[in-house]
Amino acid sequence: MNGDDGEIVAASVDPSLPLEWRFSQVFGERSAGEEVQEVDVISAIEFDHSGDHLATGDRGGRVVLFERSHVINSSGGARRDLEDTDHPLRHPEFRYKTEFQSHDPEFDYLKSLEIEEKINKIRWCQTANGTLFLLSTNDKTIKYWKVQDKKIKKVCEVNSDPSKTGAVASSGNPTACLGNGGVPEAISSLRFPLVTSHESSPVARCRRVYSHAHDYHINSISNNSDGETFISADDLRINLWNLEISNQSFNIVDVKPEKMEDLSEVITSAEFHPTHCNMLAYSSSKGSIRLIDLRQSALCDSHSKLFEEPEAAGPKSFFTEIIASVSDIKFAKEGRYLLSRDYMTLKLWDINMDSGPVSTFQVHEYLKPKLCDLYENDSIFDKFECCISGNGLRAATGSYSNMFRVFGVSPGSTESATLEASRNPMRRHVPVPSRSSRLGSIARVVGRGSESAGGVDGSSNALDYKTKLLHLAWHPNENSIACAAGNSLYMYYA
Repeated sequence: MNGDDGEIVAASVDPSLPLEWRFSQVFGERSAGEEVQEVDVISAIEFDHSGDHLATGDRGGRVVLFERSHVINSSGGARRDLEDTDHPLRHPEFRYKTEFQSHDPEFDYLKSLEIEEKINKIRWCQTANGTLFLLSTNDKTIKYWKVQDKKIKKVCEVNSDPSKTGAVASSGNPTACLGNGGVPEAISSLRFPLVTSHESSPVARCRRVYSHAHDYHINSISNNSDGETFISADDLRINLWNLEISNQSFNIVDVKPEKMEDLSEVITSAEFHPTHCNMLAYSSSKGSIRLIDLRQSALCDSHSKLFEEPEAAGPKSFFTEIIASVSDIKFAKEGRYLLSRDYMTLKLWDINMDSGPVSTFQVHEYLKPKLCDLYENDSIFDKFECCISGNGLRAATGSYSNMFRVFGVSPGSTESATLEASRNPMRRHVPVPSRSSRLGSIARVVGRGSESAGGVDGSSNALDYKTKLLHLAWHPNENSIACAAGNSLYMYYA
């Protein structure tokens, strides 16, 4: 895997100004015509809380870790020492750190079910003494990993006299030198070998395995802000775990009806609040998001708040409920706003206001006439992720033809950009008239990108439904985005 660098730029002065995105690096770039192996396709991306480490998981069950390269300037100072100065700085650069096999294919003999090794989610845990901890999960099993730099010890020399040891060996008779049970002179001169520590190498070790707690496929894991617990969610249940206890979990949400034929919706994603350890949100296939408070009861059958868009007037189509299903939710860093992604739109919610979304952004409105084709080739069931910047001013999500969209989500912002996961990311920049205030209004739809014709993107190129950008992550402290296009990891900065 090779990383390619971008150029030196000065930091943006006004954070509200539209950003100009530039290519930074690519890892695992494939050459033209090269076939991508299914096991190499990236299926999860996650920055750690500091932004100094990035983890990716793939369909082959591997986890690959990258670390930030701290550039040394000409005077010998580290990059971190320059970050508070007015000098132009290099954008964030990452280098390969290590990789390990997190999951292997398994077979459930009781249910006659094959369990894929594909990594569904990765979540970083709190670091301690420079040691990294992270959770990774496939469809059934969650693992807790410890990654630590260990010094490699090597034998640099053996302090013996080669001429004397050679004499013993060449005689062909080890007892020839022994006199009255004495010790050969060569052996008496032998001392312990000298062992020295060389460069350190990262070593991954699985500390705990959390298994046999989900009957259905795990779609989400999320760390609690208390640093001690996390949740895992499948289609019908959400379980609460303690990091130190792997043989027991508590079921806190159960939406399974008494009769499965009465099932009307499933859980699609779940996320802990970033600062309140007693709050979490989960989304459903009906397009709703529920906020629950763990202090209310042990089993949170009732929610404290329900977020859903008011029903639109007019007839519903066969696809209405399918495209309303929420595929991902993310809390903003301060915890007041919640970002959700369904098939067609990206929505921003205020957890203090459950009457409707604060803003709605059209991701690929031009696909509406193509819903029947998308249903036939199963693309309508694609699960696109979303992410929000550390300052809460922008959000990003993926689309087809390896494209992704970046929107300004702050009040009054009209920023909207469509980029392609390639070395030349800028496809177009669509200015949109200023949005009106939401006071007293119902949820509004901001038509960004909806002016394109059906079946083509903004550059009049035919969409490729097979090349879809499902996974991306925003750096927690800077305007930098990492996204997965097949087996390639692309990074951009602004």
